[in-house]
Amino acid sequence: MSDLATRRRGTGRGGVRVEARAKLNLGLAVGPKRSDGYHDLVTVFQSITLSDTLVVKPRRRGFRLRVRHEDASWPRPETSSGAARATGPRIPVGPSNLVLRAARLVKTRWGFAGGADITLTKRIPAQAGLGGGSADAAAAIVALAKLHGRRTSRAERIALALELGSDVPFAITGGTAIGRGRGERLRRVRLVRPFRALVAMPRWHVSTAQAFARIDARKYGLTGWSAKLRSAQHLESEGITPGVALRLGNTFERVLGARSRDFESLRARLEACGLEHPTMTGSGSAVFGVVPAGIPFERMVARFEGAERLYAVKSAASAMRTTTIRVGGPEAGMQNAQPRESAGSTRFRASVRNRSRRGGRA
Repeated sequence: MSDLATRRRGTGRGGVRVEARAKLNLGLAVGPKRSDGYHDLVTVFQSITLSDTLVVKPRRRGFRLRVRHEDASWPRPETSSGAARATGPRIPVGPSNLVLRAARLVKTRWGFAGGADITLTKRIPAQAGLGGGSADAAAAIVALAKLHGRRTSRAERIALALELGSDVPFAITGGTAIGRGRGERLRRVRLVRPFRALVAMPRWHVSTAQAFARIDARKYGLTGWSAKLRSAQHLESEGITPGVALRLGNTFERVLGARSRDFESLRARLEACGLEHPTMTGSGSAVFGVVPAGIPFERMVARFEGAERLYAVKSAASAMRTTTIRVGGPEAGMQNAQPRESAGSTRFRASVRNRSRRGGRA
């Protein structure tokens, strides 16, 4: 009997489904550049309910990925056209995709036999500062470990995650945390009370590499860095509310260049509709504001003026939700007609599907 058949018979496990959640940076201060080329930073991470879905199933050899896009933004007349309702930049579906990189890394480090069929449903906008790629990579690590019945420590998962990106360790742990170093040194903190937010996604995007270069050129990383570190220490002892965490500010808002006017316009419009503390998350370009207690999302959306896509989210206590798909369960056979990867090939092909079109290329 094959290893694949034995594994399926022994566990009854037909696959693993993971809801991988996005994050907000409630505050993000970038410090000086280090000798290794990275920047010190201090940030307040917060998981939110907007999520991608990763379904991983056993495969005899190799990794096969399919990506499809779903629009999770709030339906509005201003964004009813196909162009405006698009989910933003397509993610790469070849070997550079973070999910495939995570899968290959897991297989190499933990020595799993066989491969996996992977379906990724994207709802988190790309190039937004919402950590969608990091969430997907973390989900792949957790899903493959669960699929193969491997028990891993938090330290093992975080060490593997860090090889894939600075935000991936938080995408493993989730909740509310202060990140230091590159963002990988995490300390869980208490969120005083849950909150809701509205996230606006403009059509323009920000190059993270260019943003860091501007920070270095203008020496913003040296401005008030000690004070920012003291603020983070205060947050650790006091507990977190969005209003307090947002006092850290976001250094990336200062280096938007030609997009500064667009950002200020969006922030002003979010404030005008009643949202509190509109702030950019990560290096952008998404901007979020906190919904006041007792005010329904619908009222905020109705007041907003602009064509940006809006996402209604809530704070979440964890990074992901994982469920096991049993053999013969409702999702069995979901991936039967996927494109194949030739044995030994390093070329990955994927089909991308959205609500309006099938078979498109990324």
